[in-house]
Amino acid sequence: MTATGGYRILHGGESHVFADLATLMACASPRRSGDELAGIAAATDRRRVAARMALADLPLATFLAEPLIPYEDDEVTRLIHDGHDAAAFAPVASLTVGEFREWLLSWEVDAGVLARLAPGLTPEMVAAVSKLCRNGDLVAIAAKTRVVTGFRSTLGLPGRLGARLQPNHPTDDPQAIVAATLDGLLYGMGDAVIGINPATDNVEATIRLLRVLDDLRQRFEIPTQSCVLAHVTTTIAAIEAGAPVDLVFQSIAGTQAANAGFGVSLALLKEAREAALLLKRGSVGTNVMYFETGQGAALSADAHHGIDQQTVEARAYAVARTFSPLLVNTVVGFIGPEYLYDAKEITRAGLEDHFCAKLLGVPMGVDVCYTNHAEADQDDMDDLALLLANAGVNFLIAVPGADDIMLNYQSLSHHDVLRLRHLLGLRPAPEFEAWLGRMGLSDDRGRVPPLGAGTTAARRLLTAGGAA
Repeated sequence: MTATGGYRILHGGESHVFADLATLMACASPRRSGDELAGIAAATDRRRVAARMALADLPLATFLAEPLIPYEDDEVTRLIHDGHDAAAFAPVASLTVGEFREWLLSWEVDAGVLARLAPGLTPEMVAAVSKLCRNGDLVAIAAKTRVVTGFRSTLGLPGRLGARLQPNHPTDDPQAIVAATLDGLLYGMGDAVIGINPATDNVEATIRLLRVLDDLRQRFEIPTQSCVLAHVTTTIAAIEAGAPVDLVFQSIAGTQAANAGFGVSLALLKEAREAALLLKRGSVGTNVMYFETGQGAALSADAHHGIDQQTVEARAYAVARTFSPLLVNTVVGFIGPEYLYDAKEITRAGLEDHFCAKLLGVPMGVDVCYTNHAEADQDDMDDLALLLANAGVNFLIAVPGADDIMLNYQSLSHHDVLRLRHLLGLRPAPEFEAWLGRMGLSDDRGRVPPLGAGTTAARRLLTAGGAA
């Protein structure tokens, strides 16, 4: 700490000064195009290393004393600090950021320890320690954590890998959506949620899609939940109109200004959750919210307050955990190469997001994805998906052929998630796994055959679905 309040460290014969905590955090971040676009990234690798050295010596408690956005200016900051659990924080309160990393990697820190710690951690703390971790550290530490949630299926249990089935269509054609949903079900997808990104965000279209999905779910007694990813105000209106709403969706970010850009506030999210809870549609749990986030969202809205995109992203998880969601996922490569330029940056961001969310007690999934103008391809997505599956990610997103024909980006296919389950001995949610067995869609070892569409049970499902 310098006399003027900044941070100074001598490294490589040079004196490096960081004007404030936000500058130190930004310079300590791994290189990414979004921070360079914002003009806050370290100019050289030497300065980046110097920032990490200074950050490693910083007491964790500093983040409680020095909010990155003033308390009076931002409701997310107020949420973070007002909700901080000092008793839960006590076991690590005396540690520096570097010591916290070593503690997290130690053998005695397990899932129970991390679950008890989560309410005592702030997003800035977990973002800071992630900046000192190699990719392997992010996987190893996250693999210790479990965040279990439930609605009609139970997600996040050890030895399980959930999947969101995403049957999007560019014209919201109900028949095409049903066909894509049935295709995904044949491969064991959909235990996390059957979720549609609607081409048209209005109440009438949302209700129509909700009824299509709910009719299909009830016809086959599928123990899962559906969601139309319309704006939260649209979903509230659908609830008021009597639509079969399981989950309320909303994109969120880590600052009040960025959330305002999405047309939401903490009060509005609270209203939506309360409306969904009143429907009492769950059978094994009452987690009724679904949130999506992504590095670069706040910067793209010019609402990042000079904070690096990964730290702003972690702040979104504080918003998420306040509302006890069933699902949260980062659309890690979806925003584009302006924010995550290539596969190296996308991979790193996906591991960071999963790590930070899990340490905060958030049930994190990932859309392992990229846009066609990014320097990435499907081999890179295979690498990231394999790392995340080993890190204990709650769920991944699967689309037919890994190509979303409505949103025009590349994700994982049903086969990709199925391969991970077979390779690593992971299974769907228990209720959904039992359903697959009852339907004859899995073998006597619980495995979904890669050629499931050729089985008698699959033909029966397709025939009945086509008559819907």
